[in-house]
Amino acid sequence: MESHGEVDLRSFMDEERKNINLPRRLSFGAHQNSAEPRMLFTSPRPSSASATSIPIRPMSPETPWTLSPVRTSPTQPLLYHCIASLHRHEGNIFSITLTKDFIFTGSESKRIHVWKQPDCTEMGYIRANSGQVRAILASGRMLFTTHSDCKIRVWNVSITDNFRPKKITTLPQRKSFFLFPRKSTLQHRNIISCLAYNHEEKLLYTGSWDRTVKAWNISEKHCVDSFVAHDGHVNAIVINEHDGCVFTCSSDGSVKIWRRVFGESSHILTMTLKFQLSPVNALALSLSQSTCLLYSGSSDGLINFWEKEKMSGRYNHGGFLQGHHFAILCLIAIGDLVFSGSEDSTIRIWRREEGNCLHSCLSVIEGHHGPVRCLAASLESDNVVKSLLIYSASLDQTFKVWRVKIYPTEKANLEDPVKDQQREAVEFEMSPVLSPSWVEKKLQGDHFQ
Repeated sequence: MESHGEVDLRSFMDEERKNINLPRRLSFGAHQNSAEPRMLFTSPRPSSASATSIPIRPMSPETPWTLSPVRTSPTQPLLYHCIASLHRHEGNIFSITLTKDFIFTGSESKRIHVWKQPDCTEMGYIRANSGQVRAILASGRMLFTTHSDCKIRVWNVSITDNFRPKKITTLPQRKSFFLFPRKSTLQHRNIISCLAYNHEEKLLYTGSWDRTVKAWNISEKHCVDSFVAHDGHVNAIVINEHDGCVFTCSSDGSVKIWRRVFGESSHILTMTLKFQLSPVNALALSLSQSTCLLYSGSSDGLINFWEKEKMSGRYNHGGFLQGHHFAILCLIAIGDLVFSGSEDSTIRIWRREEGNCLHSCLSVIEGHHGPVRCLAASLESDNVVKSLLIYSASLDQTFKVWRVKIYPTEKANLEDPVKDQQREAVEFEMSPVLSPSWVEKKLQGDHFQ
């Protein structure tokens, strides 16, 4: 029986390799024979269909994954479809960031590719001297990128006719050209995994696998503070610019809150939030006039969240969101919506109810064949119908663009709890549909490093 299973797995992987023959450029749903792109209604939970039934739509002549399987649910006020898909041959995409006009992606290569937003027209690329662009962050006309040489590069990405970005500086700077080339004492000693920028203070924060967080003064182009933040890799940083708090998370399973000392550049630890033993991989902050919520995604598949007290300023644990089968790798929050990407190859859309901390899963976006490594989102319209563009990159080496529309509807009646438990039991036993390249990496132990 075991040898028969191995033959089936190999034949499945061989067959999948034959089918993967994707172009380098973005392919749109409109390239299909049909004149109109298909809008996909989605259910609040994954379908219980077997893996052999995916995809159920005819393949696009340019990419077999342009459209996701159709999901129907008349009670759910959400509609989505994949409008563009790109297969990359330069390795995995590690990071995505947006400006008002552009989309930037960082990958294993030395090239930072640039696309026009929202039509995804290719604008070219920025070439650096070092690859492995793990983290990128756009702020106004500036683009911050991190590289395998453990340095940060700052670019001017102002709109021009030919789009020719200019490198402003490299951090840390070399003091002299004639000095013997060696690492600066201010330089990170391992991969820089995350970035955050405080617009008010003009401070760039970098988190690294060397367990440290550094704060850089962009105007003066030097490091103003460096401190050991965690006992493991620092995986994400977010900033609350309303009060200056800096949030970090780590593979040691903790989330910490830091604050600058008044009148100084040093930072002190004000609170440690730790409710899980598994590594914490992602953070997102949801800010409004009435609430402030911090979300963290961990390797156990849970999304914990904390709400800030208005009077004391403390963050109280409000609960967790459960639905993903494997590790949470990325999180973003826009208004009352939270988007999570997971190792189970899906993207989930959560909505917080107005006036409380209750959350519901509006949809599960399926279409990637590997772990969803990074997400970005932009709001197109916020009228009666809320429209968003979601950008996702997976370790199946695909980059996808989704259009999501959320319609206001009345609350649906609660389902039969017995049927709900039976459905959850079936879903728990399901395995995600993974690409052969991801299966090979999984077997080799190289998950998403």
